[in-house]
Amino acid sequence: MRDSRTRLFGSAHPPIAAAALPGHHLAPSRKGPNPVPEKLPETAAGRPRIALLPLDDRPVNVRLPGDVAAVAGVTLDVPPTELLPSYRTAGDPEALGAWLLERAAGPSTAHVVVSTDMLLYGGLIASRTSGDSTREVLARLDVLREVRRLRPELPISVVSLVTRASNSYSAAEEPEYWAEHGKELHALGGDAHRLLGDAEVLPLDELTSVPAPVVTDYSRRRLRNHMATLSTLDFVEDGTIDFLAITADDTAPFAAGSAEQVWLRHWMRMLPRGREVLMYPGADEVGAVLVARALAAMTSVEVAFSVACADPEGMTRVPPFENMPLAASASRQIRAAGATEVTTGGDVTLVLHAPDPERHDMFRGRPERVDTAAVQGTVALISARLEGGEKVALADVRYPNGADEALVRALAEANLLGRLEAFGGWNTAGNTLGSVVALAAAGAVGRAAGTFDPAAARRALLTRLLDDFAYQSVVRVDSGPSLFPDRFPMADDERVAGAERAIHRELEAVLDSVLPGDAVRIAELTLPWRRSFEIGIALS
Repeated sequence: MRDSRTRLFGSAHPPIAAAALPGHHLAPSRKGPNPVPEKLPETAAGRPRIALLPLDDRPVNVRLPGDVAAVAGVTLDVPPTELLPSYRTAGDPEALGAWLLERAAGPSTAHVVVSTDMLLYGGLIASRTSGDSTREVLARLDVLREVRRLRPELPISVVSLVTRASNSYSAAEEPEYWAEHGKELHALGGDAHRLLGDAEVLPLDELTSVPAPVVTDYSRRRLRNHMATLSTLDFVEDGTIDFLAITADDTAPFAAGSAEQVWLRHWMRMLPRGREVLMYPGADEVGAVLVARALAAMTSVEVAFSVACADPEGMTRVPPFENMPLAASASRQIRAAGATEVTTGGDVTLVLHAPDPERHDMFRGRPERVDTAAVQGTVALISARLEGGEKVALADVRYPNGADEALVRALAEANLLGRLEAFGGWNTAGNTLGSVVALAAAGAVGRAAGTFDPAAARRALLTRLLDDFAYQSVVRVDSGPSLFPDRFPMADDERVAGAERAIHRELEAVLDSVLPGDAVRIAELTLPWRRSFEIGIALS
């Protein structure tokens, strides 16, 4: 969840309804054995629905999955606001488990998508800060067994997140001692990872200067969470879970989380069904990806993606805050969405704007030098694929925490932005890849099923352009220092309201001058966690 740059339409979370609109019945080519259905299958209670227990309450975890479902003309149900966490206040795991059981028992629910961070701890931040015992946490997993007992035929897709160790002194989303020991705890995980093959266990004071009680608190929580993730592997093996994604955010090639992935991979190799589990970098986008997977399962449509990049060398780079080359990460995101990767002739071409070799971060402001050749190469690639009749989705992973401003402006000047199937350029490469793949896959599924909603697809595209480009790369860079204090969340209601008004005005200006907005307006803009990292946008 690297700094959590997320998006949402407002702050309330009723069921996210997406009424199916007539669409062009253009079935994409099938690469799998399943026939293309004429329409979404009806349940005893009517049009099928998907139930989602999200990672937390932030926009990208609640509303982006709703956008994915809406593109395909499907209804997504999420828990009511009062059950969800609110920043550092955890949600109620027991009440959330009861909500999931209620939804699973409903005859119209055709698929459930579950974040174990929400089910077991009450949200993502709670997984890093709560004092719940291992016994309490593991007992909550039994909700999934009860769902299986109630509805043996109901598909269950689950994501379990490897706990991060942020390389910072920010305690905004971590235990309070992170403000003093955060970087040292991150380094401890990396050093311990390097020593995995050593038989000798060194004294603690030879590894770190962090006080032993702090290391104990931090390590016991990691151990608890790791045991919970191991248990989800067992649930895959006994058939309780149909699909499991194990994802990791804000990691590095050597880190505590990367070491835990070594142990998890061992059990994925040992358990026969462990080979069906996908493990890759990501976090906030996974709910949307698994909703796309549910759509594919509900319709028996297997979407085929071809991947293209103007910079082949960029496919081998490991993006910042991740531990896997870009090509491998993209492949796993496609598979997690229930789609396949092909070399040519796919339903969607996923264009990747490769990571900056200098590893610049938009959180630090605009890069000093614009790589004109990289921008021109990606623009030319997109133009050629569109002119060839391909449907193109763009994952701009050039920089973390914001889109490549030069690329988006160049695409706008060439009148290409409005022709994209999907766009993303926020936070980590995994976040961007997953959200783009999910939205593009939903469009292909909707067209095949005859339920594609072009208005929903347009809103989703503009929302991402407004958030990832107009806000993260332009407004936040230019106005952020004057709008936001060093400390957050902001306590002053009037300061929050003033920042929301200013951002609203500036985004409207970008919408009018750069983006293909037509008659679309921003109906509402919010700062859901009262800080600069994420905004919530509602489009009229």
